[in-house]
Amino acid sequence: MYLRQSKRRYKGKTYSSYVLVESVRTPKGPRQKTVCTLGDLGPRSRADWLELVRKVEAALCAQGEMFEAQDDREVREIVAKIEVRRAEQSAQGSASGAPASDQGLISVDPAGVGSERHRSAGAVHVGHQFWRRLGLDRILADLGLDERSCKLSCAMVLNRLIAPSSEHAMPAWFRTTALQDILGLELEDRDEDWLYANMDKLEPHRQAIDRALAARERSLFDLDSQIYLYDVTSTYFEGQAKANPKAKLGHSRDKRPDGKQVLIGLALGREGFPLGHEIFAGNRQDRSTLGEMLDRLQANLGLRKGATVVVDRGMAFDQNLEQITSRGLHYLVAMRQSERDPWLAEFADEGDFVPVHRPTSPTNPAQRKSLVKVKSRRQGDQTHVLCHSSERVEKDRAIRDKQEARLKADLARLQVRIDKRRLIQPVKIGEAIG
Repeated sequence: MYLRQSKRRYKGKTYSSYVLVESVRTPKGPRQKTVCTLGDLGPRSRADWLELVRKVEAALCAQGEMFEAQDDREVREIVAKIEVRRAEQSAQGSASGAPASDQGLISVDPAGVGSERHRSAGAVHVGHQFWRRLGLDRILADLGLDERSCKLSCAMVLNRLIAPSSEHAMPAWFRTTALQDILGLELEDRDEDWLYANMDKLEPHRQAIDRALAARERSLFDLDSQIYLYDVTSTYFEGQAKANPKAKLGHSRDKRPDGKQVLIGLALGREGFPLGHEIFAGNRQDRSTLGEMLDRLQANLGLRKGATVVVDRGMAFDQNLEQITSRGLHYLVAMRQSERDPWLAEFADEGDFVPVHRPTSPTNPAQRKSLVKVKSRRQGDQTHVLCHSSERVEKDRAIRDKQEARLKADLARLQVRIDKRRLIQPVKIGEAIG
């Protein structure tokens, strides 16, 4: 409830009165319903008005403050007016055969009200709608998976999107959401073994799922098929992974050379939608996976002649470039350091660099964009694009400063060893410096 001031003019004079109103829902939207007319309340502060409304609400709801209002003559008069008005409305409703608009009031102690089994519904509901829009339930059903596996796969995917966690932690997360009601799937007493078994069902069909999903995304979003971005990452295992023939010791990006790992290759389109993925043995070099991924994309999508494949400098080898061009494709790669050194003079010449306009996000006008300048040089049948980025300059400078600080600290420790005559022989000192 709240107060609303009403003004009217009569014979050139303005009269003010106050009306106690409340918001009610109607078929046409929220409306203000007059509870009672209070007349001229006289001059008082806004805080006093709000306190008056609070006391009236407390008295009507029979809360603890009602006893405080027993000695307030003004509040008692207002409550009496409201009760008379409600009685009249109830009588009118009964006479017309319509149900009474007001229900009987009961006393409620807010301190004694509680809730249990809280479950969130918004995020999982939106995710489920996109799952259906992508047609993933139909894709899995066409591959022979039963309805329960399709629903459980949906629940697992939504967890990855909303609150990524391990299969061991997923069941606990399921119980905090409305997935059980949305999917019609019993999730209360399930453990992670159910999830692992479902993944075993999905694994033989992963390439078919990739192919069907990529086709569905192209039809929904009119995706560009001229750019293919490919990169490789790795993930390691804590155990021995004896049952996994692809788990091998190899170069660890996670600084865990003691753990077996597998490589994961992922290809994306220009817009960032996945086009295909592959799992490789953990002891392979990244560049050795490119040919297999191109074969996979050819089988899934059909590579368009003249499209461009983008890879990082770890695959900028002649053999890899030949694998790309032999399929009628172009490539964009980052050159290795040894190949960039001959271009240092061109980088030093600022004359031909052209700035690249990078507009800020329309939803984030305060977004900071780095200054990027480029120039191109033709050498034989190759075009070299020289790029100068202000953020890269700052990054390289920070790396050098960090390395310099480490070197100085190491030299200071070496000086202490020499001063304390723990290191005397010049040969040993030279080795320490090296």
